[in-house]
Amino acid sequence: MPRTLITGGAGFLGSHLCDYLLDKGHEVICMDNLITGNTKNIAHIKNQKFEFIHHDVTNYIVIDGPLDYILHFASPASPIDYLELPIQTLKVGSLGTHKALGLAKAKGATFLLASTSEVYGDPQVHPQKEEYWGNVNPVGPRGVYDEAKRFAEAITMAYHRYHGVNTKIVRIFNTYGPRMRLEDGRAIPNFLRQALKGEDITVYGDGSQTRSFCFCSDLVEGICRLLMSDENDPTNIGNPRELTILEMAEKILKETGSSSKIIYEDLPKDDPKIRQPDITKAKAVLKWEPVVSLDDGLTETIKYFKETLSL
Repeated sequence: MPRTLITGGAGFLGSHLCDYLLDKGHEVICMDNLITGNTKNIAHIKNQKFEFIHHDVTNYIVIDGPLDYILHFASPASPIDYLELPIQTLKVGSLGTHKALGLAKAKGATFLLASTSEVYGDPQVHPQKEEYWGNVNPVGPRGVYDEAKRFAEAITMAYHRYHGVNTKIVRIFNTYGPRMRLEDGRAIPNFLRQALKGEDITVYGDGSQTRSFCFCSDLVEGICRLLMSDENDPTNIGNPRELTILEMAEKILKETGSSSKIIYEDLPKDDPKIRQPDITKAKAVLKWEPVVSLDDGLTETIKYFKETLSL
C-alpha cells in the first residue's frame, strides 16, 4: 500500500487529492497549518488509512515510517490570501519546499510540487508553453507568490539534479469546483458569492483579460498521472478553453438566474492580461486532457455554493 503525504491537504485542491488517492488505495497523511485550509474540507473522510497532522511545513517535518510520495500543496494560492499573507507565502514557497524536499530525500519518496501558471507572470507568449520563462515583476505585490513558486521550482530541480530525488512539477492553471472558499477572491468563487447573495458583481479593468478554467476533478486526474509518470520537467495542467473575465461574469449571472449588476473597478497591479495553457505536453506524455465541460463544472460548483450559503 503506497503511503503518501499531502502538505496543504485541508485546502481546496489538497482535500480533493486526499479523496482521490485514498480511493486508489493509498494511505494518506494530510498536513496543514490551516492558515487558508479548513478541516471542513476533510471532515467527510472516515477512512482508517487517513491521518491529519496540524503542522506548519516551514518548520522541520517529522513523519515516522516510510513514505512513497510527497505532494507539496501547502501555500496561500489566491490574490486575497497572498497579498494579506506575503511573508507566510514566501516562507512556505522557500522554507516549506526545502523542508518537504529534505523529507523526500530522506525517505526516498517521489516529490511533486504544486507550482502555478503565475510563474509566467503577465505573459508575452500565448498560449503559455512550459519552455517560456515568463514575464514577472519580482518587486510588485504579486511577486511574493510568483517568485515563491519560481524559487520552489528551482530548488525542486536542484534536488532532482544534485540529490537524485524523483521530482515532478505541475504548473496549475485556474481551477474551480466544490470546496473553494466563499471569500477566496478569485473570479469564479467571487462571482458566485456575489451573484447568489444578490450583490454587485465586481469585474476588474474592462473584463477583457482572459483566463482558462479547469474543473477540479480534471486537474486532480492530471496531477496524479504526472505523479506516476517518468516526467521530471515542469508540466502544464489546465483547461485550454479561454474566456474573458467579463464572459465568465455574464455566464455566472445566467447560470444562477441572478439579478445582480456588473460593476467595474481598477485592474490590480501586474494582473495578467492573458492566461491559457498549452497542454500539448500533457496530452502526449500523460495522455491527459480535461473532460468536464464548463457547464457541468459550474453546475456542481453552484450547487456547493448554494449549500454553503444555505440557499
